[in-house]
Amino acid sequence: MVLRLKNEKFLVMEKLELESKKIPITVLVAAKNEEGRLGRCLDSLSSFAEVIVIDSYSTDGTVEVAKKYNAKVVNFKWNNAYPKKRQWFIDTQITGYNWILWIDADEVLTAGFVEEIKLLADDDHRFSLYSGFFVSSGYIWKGRVLRHGLKNNKLALYNKTMVAFPEVTDLDFDGMGEIEGHYQPVKKQGYENMRIGQINCPILHYAYEDDSSWKARHERYARWEAQMIVHDAYPKDPILWREWLKKLTRKSSLRPALMFVYSYVFKLGLLDGKAGLSFALTRKDYCDMVLRNLRKLKEGGGLL
Repeated sequence: MVLRLKNEKFLVMEKLELESKKIPITVLVAAKNEEGRLGRCLDSLSSFAEVIVIDSYSTDGTVEVAKKYNAKVVNFKWNNAYPKKRQWFIDTQITGYNWILWIDADEVLTAGFVEEIKLLADDDHRFSLYSGFFVSSGYIWKGRVLRHGLKNNKLALYNKTMVAFPEVTDLDFDGMGEIEGHYQPVKKQGYENMRIGQINCPILHYAYEDDSSWKARHERYARWEAQMIVHDAYPKDPILWREWLKKLTRKSSLRPALMFVYSYVFKLGLLDGKAGLSFALTRKDYCDMVLRNLRKLKEGGGLL
């Protein structure tokens, strides 16, 4: 009996020691019917102290996959109002840590990214100077890792007491639905002078695994973005030069060509060969879709 108690005490102490070595950040994964991709994502999050999946009542095995990886599951049902999914979770649920990292189910953390975050979190003084960090993601394009070209860069790592998703006037727009759209969260009042940094190591984004779903998804995004532009509904980007560039190019007829040149030439997508060219062309095509929808809206017609 004494030996059993000692063994149980040892196991508890060992578990606490292992947990104390994990990165003190809560990772949040917004999901809906992601059974096929969620496991790959969660497998890359094992170094973090807390992982939570916010599930929109999936009808596949998403919840079972989350539980297999010991992730906590929180259910969400949208009421067609703000706050939307991400900010609803922050406003209504308790996390073990104020620092949170938002990851999509089709994203995977790299070893380099995890190590950079660990070193950052271990430096309490440096960490305390920031309200958040931009995280870039490199695309897995038709089974190949793109080393160059355009990367998605979003404010996905931040202190939830200092940063929040704003409410925008898109509730009647065709497009995003329950999830916050393609805009950045912003610093809360009182934290305007806090720094925003950049994580150097990118994560992986398995964005293209099915041609039809890729096309349908981006057609939907383009309709939503056109409506956001017409109604001037975008919140200000927290980085001044990014905000200036977006305002300058959103409505420009040159945007598709500029996006292609930026991805393929300026960001060296040409070094990725045919895959780099193919990807850069999709960025051009997406901008073309946005402009076509803008023209339809200005003419008083329906969206594409």
